[in-house]
Amino acid sequence: MRILILTHSFNSLTQRLFVELSARGHDVTIEFDINDAVALEAVRLAQPDLVIAPFLKRAIPPAIWRERVCLVVHPGPEGDRGPAALDWAILEGAREWGVTVLQAEEEMDAGPVWASATFPMREATKSSLYRNEVADAAIEAVLRAVEKFPNGERHKPAQTYWKPAMTQQRRAIDWSRDDTATVLRKIRSADGNPGLLDSVLGEPMYLYDAHPAAGLSGEPGRVIARCDGAICRATVDGAVWIGHLRRKLGERPLKLPATMVLGDALRDVPECAGFNTIRYEERNGVGYLHFPFYNGAMSTAQCERLREAYVAATRRDTRVIALMGGPDFWSNGIHLNVIEAAESPADESWRNIVAMDDLCREIITTESQFTIAALHGNAGAGGVFLALAADRVVARDSVVLNPHYKGMGNLYGSEYWTYLLPRRAGSEKAHEVTQARLPVGVREARRLGLIDEHIGGSVTEFRRRVEEFAGQLAANPGFPALLAEKRRRRAADEAAKPLESYRQEELARLKLNFYGFDPSYHVARYNFVNKVPKSRTPLYLARHRGAVHKVAA
Repeated sequence: MRILILTHSFNSLTQRLFVELSARGHDVTIEFDINDAVALEAVRLAQPDLVIAPFLKRAIPPAIWRERVCLVVHPGPEGDRGPAALDWAILEGAREWGVTVLQAEEEMDAGPVWASATFPMREATKSSLYRNEVADAAIEAVLRAVEKFPNGERHKPAQTYWKPAMTQQRRAIDWSRDDTATVLRKIRSADGNPGLLDSVLGEPMYLYDAHPAAGLSGEPGRVIARCDGAICRATVDGAVWIGHLRRKLGERPLKLPATMVLGDALRDVPECAGFNTIRYEERNGVGYLHFPFYNGAMSTAQCERLREAYVAATRRDTRVIALMGGPDFWSNGIHLNVIEAAESPADESWRNIVAMDDLCREIITTESQFTIAALHGNAGAGGVFLALAADRVVARDSVVLNPHYKGMGNLYGSEYWTYLLPRRAGSEKAHEVTQARLPVGVREARRLGLIDEHIGGSVTEFRRRVEEFAGQLAANPGFPALLAEKRRRRAADEAAKPLESYRQEELARLKLNFYGFDPSYHVARYNFVNKVPKSRTPLYLARHRGAVHKVAA
């Protein structure tokens, strides 16, 4: 079918829908919901059989849903209505939740139901649940709805109940009364957007990235420790780590590591172990290096610490090193928010990419172990090419890759991609990957040579399967020969063209992005981190508009 996806932005769920529907042979085009006139024009140009709205911040114009079937993806079970469904589910401690695909009508979230799916809730942030359980259920429900669309099978929910928009007052923390579990629930219900509004050291701040702080306690509400960019605040029965903050006031308040936001105000707060974004463990001849960086962004300091941890892992008596990333993201490359907040974003961009390159080089040149990149979650830009530095890349079925830089102001990119990508994909497919600017699902990623294998199941199941594979590889009697072949191939590649040559060529192009006359990268980065609304849909997404432009040309 011809399907138009009408969405506020090309977020993680929209990308997965685009990938899954396209893989099933549907002709999918996308329009950002900017205003009624733009949406109406998109429908007129696309002439879709079906409109799907996975992520909107306002109602679909009646002139559209009265003429065509429009399916809205609502992040709540059948009967749930309202704009903050997942926020309420987390705040109220729901044990089971769901996603409903319903037809747009006059009454918000009350149209006929085409499909729904449920899932057990876990203790996690709103954004983590959205990327995982909600996205999985949404894909299941949308695909069923699309299959049923020709027959028009739908039903009215047995009953409906409306939940209003969530207010900051409703989930405000009372540090003198709320226990740790309550504080975590409140912060997690607001994490990624808009954040939970609170006061930190007398200044209004939005809180994000909260975790229990085992073994720590103090005066409730007081900042009692700091570690690895996070601050620790005491509750009535313990404490919580808060990894990220955003000032409410100021010219350009950005979401940043908490210690970076507070700076000198923390000079009397003691450093304390306990919040480690990098963790190493070892079993059966395999070293597992976890780095669940918030939103997958890797700052200069984080790249340097991860490189140090990786080098330390290579000195262990192991045969395999598995680079595990985090459950939500593997890596999304350089840390654009930290770069934007720097005194010189150009200089910080340079430092960050050099640190990424240093990390990649260590992985590429490892001769003592076989390396595996295990992608539980999505990867983008430099994070994809960081994964390609490993000897083998394995991804969970739900993973979406964005293996390109061009969307960030035609950034050229580094991380030795000019070596790693053609080595895996070949020159023709490498060109296809870098020019497309589109997300790639695991089946397409395997066709392109970006990954070696994909595995279904939950994050827990994926991890178990990776550990099985890594353990079998370490115990394989033929392992010495495998390692010898790896060394031979790397030596041959180095003789043909040194790694340093790839690096210097990439950095020469990047220097123009960072310091040259064309400000596209800096403009795109500013718009991205400050969430400046799109004024139009890029033509590589809005294929219906691309066709019009070709005819006009």
